[in-house]
Amino acid sequence: MKLSWKKYDLQLKHVFRIARSEEAIAPVIIVELTQDGITGYGEAAPSPRYHESVNTVIAFLQKVDVEKFADPFSLEEILGYIDGLAGENTSAKCAIDIALHDWIGKKLGVPLYKLWGLEKTKTPMCSFTIGIDTADVVAKKVREAEEYPILKIKVGLDNDKEMIGTIRKITDKVLRVDANEGWKKKELALERIKWLQDQNVEFIEQPMPAAQFDDIKWLRDKVDMPIIADESVIRLSDLPTLAQAYDGVNIKLMKCTGVREALRMIHAARALNMKIMIGCMIESAVAISAAAQLSPLIDYADLDGNVLITNDPFDGVRNIKGKLTLSDKAGIGVTPR
Repeated sequence: MKLSWKKYDLQLKHVFRIARSEEAIAPVIIVELTQDGITGYGEAAPSPRYHESVNTVIAFLQKVDVEKFADPFSLEEILGYIDGLAGENTSAKCAIDIALHDWIGKKLGVPLYKLWGLEKTKTPMCSFTIGIDTADVVAKKVREAEEYPILKIKVGLDNDKEMIGTIRKITDKVLRVDANEGWKKKELALERIKWLQDQNVEFIEQPMPAAQFDDIKWLRDKVDMPIIADESVIRLSDLPTLAQAYDGVNIKLMKCTGVREALRMIHAARALNMKIMIGCMIESAVAISAAAQLSPLIDYADLDGNVLITNDPFDGVRNIKGKLTLSDKAGIGVTPR
């Protein structure tokens, strides 16, 4: 096997603001894994929240020696080796995981969802994300997203009510609200969620910092809206504890090291009677298409990272009026533009 990679700067249509940061350009690393004339594609979309950057991804990839493995089908051995090279570095590990799965699907001539026995028509509706902004810009974003039936609204700053109020002047669509750990006080979080309960909001995602686990347990007992973990959940081992404070989890390939562990997390979350979302960072069609292969198994999809950008280097899963539409292409179903 041969491993190579290249950096891409994904250009966002709008500056993307959440409670802790903002970005206009999202740098990612696209990985290529080649053997037998077949190339599998993978992607790392690093986040400072999880102690990663493009530089840490490249430094990790430089440590990887895939040439010592003769058979890409040896997933347990290869990915066990990758995971053991260093702690964290989850998006870098994810890039290799996706590339391996893409290669295997192409070698077998089947898309991953078929390999897992899934029905491609059972993909859920995907939300479209509206980042934090001024009322005028929020209104513009909402009108641009007219074709999408579900909106995911970023909150967590002082203008939360202005954001939601602006949106409600334009549309009564179902909203999903994500505070990205923005509410630091449990009393504030309670007040905001009780207000949101009358705004046709389906659920609240990560209302408080992940470290404030006891506060989130307290909050969950006082509200009627489901609470979904995002920053609190990274890998499989987190789930049993989180089930004590959350109604569901947002699994992201970039946090959990890829589709292999994400599939395990989905089954574990089901066993714990938790709702399941698959989310994303700002990503190209490579990572979005990989995650979409799992989407027939989940309750909620937040896989719009590639529709928020203007220069996707790949063509992959289609997002048609919010419906994730999988193709019959082998592997993760992507081709370079």
